[in-house]
Amino acid sequence: MKLGLRIAVNTLVGAVQGVPALLELFDQYQIKASFFFATGPDISGRLTNRSQQPWYAHLPLSSRLYGLLIKPPSIVEEAGKRLLAVAAAGHETGILCHDRGRWLKGLAHADEAWTRKELLKAVDSYTDLFGSRPNCMASAGWQTNPHLLCLQQELGFDYASDVRGKSAFLPLLQNIQSSCPQLPTTLPTISELLRQGGEINLQNVHEYLYAESQHILPHGHIYACDAEVEGITHLDVLEKLLVMWRNLDEGIQPLHAFLDEQNRAQLKKHLIGWSNEMTGEVYQATQSLQQN
Repeated sequence: MKLGLRIAVNTLVGAVQGVPALLELFDQYQIKASFFFATGPDISGRLTNRSQQPWYAHLPLSSRLYGLLIKPPSIVEEAGKRLLAVAAAGHETGILCHDRGRWLKGLAHADEAWTRKELLKAVDSYTDLFGSRPNCMASAGWQTNPHLLCLQQELGFDYASDVRGKSAFLPLLQNIQSSCPQLPTTLPTISELLRQGGEINLQNVHEYLYAESQHILPHGHIYACDAEVEGITHLDVLEKLLVMWRNLDEGIQPLHAFLDEQNRAQLKKHLIGWSNEMTGEVYQATQSLQQN
């Protein structure tokens, strides 16, 4: 079984501090991962529902003032070289969103025009920086809507990693079906486990995560990291996990390695629905209902 790393770069501090630290760590252990970037303004100071942003508490004071007392910086403009370094190091890259605040506030109930406009902002910003269009994405906050599924198919994305679930599938939402495969996050995050309290703490959280990753799944496990959390505050915890995960039969791989021609042809259709089973909060997730 293999394990994929889905790295979300949500903010400027994540790009400037978290990304270089992660690249150094991955280089040390000869690991390749998949990085997904927010490409637009960093408006961390204006974010609502901060409890759903596990990395917010880890931001420096200056970042918490972006959009309030400090003009929001553009992540791509201010940290473009940092993002380009990810691809130069051989890691997979894609998009997360453009303006994270607008995305989280508006996407779930947005119409087609709004969804297209916001998605193309991210696509265009990525293309301007990298010189080619993105071929994958991981929607910020595990959010989606039927229009996004259609647009991912229209744009020819190889895959998306927008939801939580147990195996790769072809998505169906509100009677809208897409041929763009979903590679769901299968594991809880460090932040989620630590919020549970009880016996789980910083000293043993990696052991709980590793135990969860031992459950056999059809396509392996995908773990979602934030550059602001695992890349800065909990870099040592991530390193402990990497040491343990490297011993998996197929090791740690970027997300595109989860789909070859054979298992693409065998993907089943699944409904997407609201769920709070992993976090206690509302994220998009796959339901167990399967469409034949």
